[in-house]
Amino acid sequence: MRPNSLFKFVAILNHSKNKCILPNGLEKRYMSLNTPLVNVEFSNGVKRITMCDEKTRNSLSKEMMKQLLEHIKNDAENKELRVIVLTAQGPIFSAGHNLKELAAEPGKPVHQEVFSLSSDLMTSIIECPVPVLAQIDGLAAAAGCQLVAQCDIAICTENSSFSTPGANFGIFCSTPGIPLARKVLKAIALKMVLTGQPISAAEAKSSGLVTTVCSKEDLEKEVQSTCDTIINKSRSVIELGKRFFYKQVDLQLKQAYQLGADKMVENLELTDGKEGLRSFVEKRKPKWTHR
Repeated sequence: MRPNSLFKFVAILNHSKNKCILPNGLEKRYMSLNTPLVNVEFSNGVKRITMCDEKTRNSLSKEMMKQLLEHIKNDAENKELRVIVLTAQGPIFSAGHNLKELAAEPGKPVHQEVFSLSSDLMTSIIECPVPVLAQIDGLAAAAGCQLVAQCDIAICTENSSFSTPGANFGIFCSTPGIPLARKVLKAIALKMVLTGQPISAAEAKSSGLVTTVCSKEDLEKEVQSTCDTIINKSRSVIELGKRFFYKQVDLQLKQAYQLGADKMVENLELTDGKEGLRSFVEKRKPKWTHR
């Protein structure tokens, strides 16, 4: 039965003690269609998106990726939004794609949908006008590791680990290797995708995969401190800078400098660019407009 057909039953359901009684076998499926796989909190400029599908180890199923995409894109034009934090419940940040969706039975169209969604999710982080920060306390594997690598900033606990073990299951981690190759040392990236062996938090820090490693007790404080530092800056300046950073990294050096000079001039023409310089000269805190 198609998902939208389930709702046609609502008008003809029996009721007992003001509760809807679904036909046998449909109740569980109905609930799954309406159960969010993420929790979202938006306060003081920070949107916290928490993956909460511990039963599947926060796998990046099609539905999980759709929900993450939705919440990353929502509020993009809201000037109150300053930082997005991606985190997870339980000891596993994300185990990667849901392997049941990659089994032979669903077939090529489903496989194409999974990886198209994955690409859209990773691209949404790049295109997001505010910094996206990963908060990790545990294992990030395969596409879960890819998600960490794609975030602008990553902060993890000392007991966290990172792996791309796809080859162990006959599925090479080609897409997780894309942000890895652009963020970590080439030798480490190759070791991860070729052997599938995990690296520790300390190795992740030294290779460039994560920004900061701290104790479990200090994780929330470290994340909040980073968010506060970003919030104290102009959103419009941060947006301009983030967009140019991702554009210039793929350019040849000479072209990057040429475009960078133009971008600096553009920055100086921003209202907040002018305000920042005035506040420096006048030795006062800037009053950002975020326009």
